[in-house]
Amino acid sequence: MPKPVPKSEKERKEAAKAERLAEQLRANLRLRKSQAKDISRGEPPKS
Repeated sequence: MPKPVPKSEKERKEAAKAERLAEQLRANLRLRKSQAKDISRGEPPKS
């Protein structure tokens, strides 16, 4: 799926910010999933 090309500098910055936020959310989701698996197996959380 090709990404749309933003027209202005402001739109480019907003798109980059949204992309970073989305990546953070995906990483957070992976972390929470692995923690949930550990809890269901009875292991202490890794922190």
